[in-house]
Amino acid sequence: MTVVGPFGLSVRDQALEADVQAGLTAVEEGLLEATKSEVPFITEAAQHLVRAGGKRFRPLLVMLAAQFGDPYAPGVVPSAVGVELTHLATLYHDDVMDEAEVRRGVESANVRWGNSVAVLTGDFLFARASQILADLGPEVVRIQAEAFERLVTGQILETAGPTDGRDPVDHYLDVLGGKTGSLVAVSCRFGAMTSGADETVVDVLTQYGERLGVAFQLADDVLDIASDSHESGKTPGTDLREGISTLPVLRLRERAARLGLAEDIALCELLDSDLTDDARHAEALAALRAHPALEQARRDTVRYAEEARSALAPLPDCDAKLALVEMCDAVVHRAG
Repeated sequence: MTVVGPFGLSVRDQALEADVQAGLTAVEEGLLEATKSEVPFITEAAQHLVRAGGKRFRPLLVMLAAQFGDPYAPGVVPSAVGVELTHLATLYHDDVMDEAEVRRGVESANVRWGNSVAVLTGDFLFARASQILADLGPEVVRIQAEAFERLVTGQILETAGPTDGRDPVDHYLDVLGGKTGSLVAVSCRFGAMTSGADETVVDVLTQYGERLGVAFQLADDVLDIASDSHESGKTPGTDLREGISTLPVLRLRERAARLGLAEDIALCELLDSDLTDDARHAEALAALRAHPALEQARRDTVRYAEEARSALAPLPDCDAKLALVEMCDAVVHRAG
């Protein structure tokens, strides 16, 4: 058994492993080429996060989805490069909005060069992604544009919050569908499309990617509460400290409103306080780790991962399908 990609995903078939590894290597080369500019400073800024590494989760999905057609088709690698560049562009913008100081273990672009350069670099990356995808035809460009619209809409909805009377959990899941699910779905769609897979296969893999993307983000929500820094690679409770209500917190608030238990209400009040205080933050983190709301968020993660797995049922059995199924298992494993 060998290992490819994020989460220690195992690929048992040597031919599939070789295809995927070759594809990811070509994507890496394509990312570096696509982020070059005649202006050295732009190259430095644009390659900042490329060289910092990352899971390359979306390119991996492109490569696996392409196995249902011709994985060597000329559009497969460029589509993966375009998707990853689009994702990278959103990271530059996210870090400005979140005032983040670190991304992928390195100083964020906004800290190093300021917000204006970070925003413009994100725009540059999106422009380069559009150029690459334009060579694959108008349908590919339209799909990217629709996904980017969904992504931005999700970000705006997150910023605006739920409207009066809207269930906050439903609102949050819609946000994740836009912010994360849309581009993961496009990764699977592009891989299948550019490989020449049947339209029914393209539709199945798109549905799979949508659900997997949401499950992936929900697993991150659980990890932010449940893991230690060694396990997750980041400081636990980061979202709590920044006042971001992820799914475990929303499930807590939902339970407090429904049952009216004093301990739930007290924990909500603690979460609403200033959690930049280390002692208060530690108390809130410990209480959430022991609360049923965290287990409910785990169940939500498993549900989306199982929906992703179920979506694959119409596909023929093969090593690529097995790898996609294991991706669902890996997401659930991350959530504990």
